[in-house]
Amino acid sequence: MKTAVISGGNGGLGRALTAGLQAQGWHVAAFDIDVGGLEAGPALTPVQVDLTDSAALARACAEIVAARESIDLVIYNAGVSQIGPFAEASEESHRKVFEINYFAAVNMARAFLRPLRESRGTHLAISSVAGFAPLLNRTAYAASKHAMEGFFGSLRAEEAAHGVPVLIAAPSFVATNLGQGNRSADGIIRPGAAADGVDYMTPEDAAAVILKGLGRRRGFIPVGRVARLAHLINRASPALYQRLMRRSISGEG
Repeated sequence: MKTAVISGGNGGLGRALTAGLQAQGWHVAAFDIDVGGLEAGPALTPVQVDLTDSAALARACAEIVAARESIDLVIYNAGVSQIGPFAEASEESHRKVFEINYFAAVNMARAFLRPLRESRGTHLAISSVAGFAPLLNRTAYAASKHAMEGFFGSLRAEEAAHGVPVLIAAPSFVATNLGQGNRSADGIIRPGAAADGVDYMTPEDAAAVILKGLGRRRGFIPVGRVARLAHLINRASPALYQRLMRRSISGEG
């Protein structure tokens, strides 16, 4: 049985990806700071770990490598958002977003680099529309996702020689936590909880698109109508994209 590791495995998209992979016969190791509700079984290993604790994360990755015959897929899905103007955001909150969205993914990639080379497995980074285009009132989030895409896009060039694909999926707005949008004092919010999103997708629909792209080994997977249009418009006319994005999210002209 092939093994997939998913960070943020107890979130809405993480659970949907897990269900989709299990339906294809995979065993999933679900990494999350809270694994409540995830029951260990033949197709699931819940792993409770704070992804921002690099030593604890390294131990958790090593334990999964030792316990499973192979590691065939790693999905870097964990993330948080931060909503609010940059003028009101602290340096500490900006760094917190990067610790979860970027550095945790980089540390996981380092831990699983050799196991994936050995299995000819796949790295799959879950980025965002904000990973290739600007997004109003989300400077830290967009910056972290741009960094994530820069890292995994460059890693793709290095791992090609080892037969290891590196894929990037870019969802638009996925309704993973609507109604659970309690924002902390520093603006940090769970992904999928924001009320200003556009054309939300269900986690199940987003997971289906991502896994279809995985099956086809697509280097870049835009997830949803908004993501596809945003990618095309931003490439053709960044200024037009800026106007449309601001109007859609804030109502500004």
